[in-house]
Amino acid sequence: MKLEDSIQYIKGIGPKKAAELNRLGIRNIYDLLIWFPRTYEDQSVLTPIASLQAGETAVVAGTILNLSEHRGGRRNMHILTAMIGDGTGLLQVTWFNQPYLKQQLKPGKRVFLSGKPSYAYGGRGQFAMNQIQSCHVLDEEEEPADSCGIQPVYSTTGHLNQKFFRKVMSGLLQMAIPLPNLLSEPMRKRLGLMERSKAFRAVHFPETMEELRAARRCLAFDELYLIQCGLILLRQQTQREKKGIRHLMNGRLVRQIIDTLPFQLTQDQQKAWRDVQQDMEQERPMRRLIQGDVGSGKTVIAMLALAKTVENGCQGALMAPTEILASQHYELLAARLAPLGMRVGLLSGRLTPKKREEVYRAITCHDLDIVVGTHALIQDAVQFARLGLVVTDEQHRFGIHQRAELEKRGSRMPDVLVMTATPIPRTMTLTVYGDLDVSLIRELPPGRKPVRTFLRRPDRRALIYRYVREQIWAGRQAYVVCPRIEQSEASPISSAEEVYDELRCGIFQGIPCGLLHGRMKAAEKEAVMRDFYQNRIKLLVSTTVIEVGVNVPNASIMVVEQAERFGLAQLHQLRGRIGRGPYASYCILISEMKTEASQARLHIMESTADGFELAEEDLKLRGPGQFFGSMQHGLPDLRIADVLNDLDILLQARQAAMENIRNQQLGTAREMLRMQYGRQFLHIIES
Repeated sequence: MKLEDSIQYIKGIGPKKAAELNRLGIRNIYDLLIWFPRTYEDQSVLTPIASLQAGETAVVAGTILNLSEHRGGRRNMHILTAMIGDGTGLLQVTWFNQPYLKQQLKPGKRVFLSGKPSYAYGGRGQFAMNQIQSCHVLDEEEEPADSCGIQPVYSTTGHLNQKFFRKVMSGLLQMAIPLPNLLSEPMRKRLGLMERSKAFRAVHFPETMEELRAARRCLAFDELYLIQCGLILLRQQTQREKKGIRHLMNGRLVRQIIDTLPFQLTQDQQKAWRDVQQDMEQERPMRRLIQGDVGSGKTVIAMLALAKTVENGCQGALMAPTEILASQHYELLAARLAPLGMRVGLLSGRLTPKKREEVYRAITCHDLDIVVGTHALIQDAVQFARLGLVVTDEQHRFGIHQRAELEKRGSRMPDVLVMTATPIPRTMTLTVYGDLDVSLIRELPPGRKPVRTFLRRPDRRALIYRYVREQIWAGRQAYVVCPRIEQSEASPISSAEEVYDELRCGIFQGIPCGLLHGRMKAAEKEAVMRDFYQNRIKLLVSTTVIEVGVNVPNASIMVVEQAERFGLAQLHQLRGRIGRGPYASYCILISEMKTEASQARLHIMESTADGFELAEEDLKLRGPGQFFGSMQHGLPDLRIADVLNDLDILLQARQAAMENIRNQQLGTAREMLRMQYGRQFLHIIES
């Protein structure tokens, strides 16, 4: 069988189960092989029921004596209860909202369970197990000992349970499937990597924890190695095949802008601007990321770069994540650059068809020097006369696909400048932005007022909102951020709708309030943000959709409900919405702080305003999965590697990728790139 073959014809799957697997993104044999276990259970020791200890995870085997089902609880859940005996005692086991298990769990069947027992309610010392980690119904010929050892635990769905995945994966790994090594034998041995085929067997069914660690290291290396190969090849292809526009040294326009700035560039800004100038003055296309904290002054660098391309006879485009933010950028650039003779235009969805056609014609005829808009700027309808520079915000996810789109626009590639306000730890930028050069701005411009942050418990809520009302009466505006949109019976989490109704009908009655969340239509969101920007709304209740939003200098206070529900980096991004004007600004985090860890985490927000420091802490506390997943700009999720804990592997993988590409010894890596990351790197794999 081949890795590309459909899973439908694997023994034990068939069309129905294949359809369920497809919903998980598993379509071929390789997809199934890289459906790695999410964790493992060491089931090597069985505990007699009589020897169970409350609160201690244990593995037991026994026979189902009886089975009952009923509905109950606040949400009328389906409850399935079995009594299990092993000759030493009885164990009551309960499953919630899993009615399909009734078909498998029959009286007389033997089961193998792992979980955390507790004392049964009214059971006179009898144990119950409600926290079940896994349940395996033994076949007639199967003994409990057969299920012992280190067992893989997979992410499951519907009728596809642990037993199904273990059985299918075991059968699959016994087939003669080609899994060649990605590296040469000498390099693999030098790096101490296991054979790839052995690593796949060991990661799914390890015999020892040492074997599992070695297998995981090998497969994590392979995953990071392939991504690095793709990114390096992409970078090389751009430099080799596409000529850029070689800009001349700074002329009168750029010098005029620098001379008329009402402030001096910080040292970090000066360094970033030197990097951008040097890139633009070379023939190879610029691919640079400016990574700067909220309010660090990235837009000034973008403005200078746009002026530089205009005075070289080219056009510039600046793409913003929302129409209202595009409008704000347009107003800033027009105010600064139009007096110097530069023609700045706005391409907005609110334009009438006639006006939009006029803008299209102006772009094509080079009657506009700089165009500001959303990602529509790189659509086919927009044809630039001579595009020299594209500046884009991270929220466009302006990554590999979009850069490939730009490559199709002629023999000369425009320079690309990507701006991100999300602090990403230095250790992650190789993987997140592996095909870009990075400039870092850590200093805040002088005069930027720090946002004072306070952590308070819910019993201070009434006082907090009285203070917010006083700030609004003094002429300021305020944000209130909630972790979810709607109220749910199943969860006590504050919802934006609930808080909005409570505040506008209560303490803020008579004060214009607005509600903003992700389920609203784009036009509705734009209208609310426009009203807030123009001071028609004084109090904005929102979810995290304001994380990247417009610059409202008059907004000086933010309240975050149930702050423990947010990551530190996210809280920092939210906090960046205030402190943009001349007023003292305050961010108040409301949290019950039920655990010491939660309290310590949120106190970090009080003590530091450094987004990079907070991002590092966030990675340590939450792990990189969620953080990295939202940052990848076109790359797929990592299946087994961990960019925080596997930094040493990442650096080794990048070094190996550079060495093999330099020596033209990619071997099977190019084919595996096509297999695993074909959609992301197709245009370089086939070149």
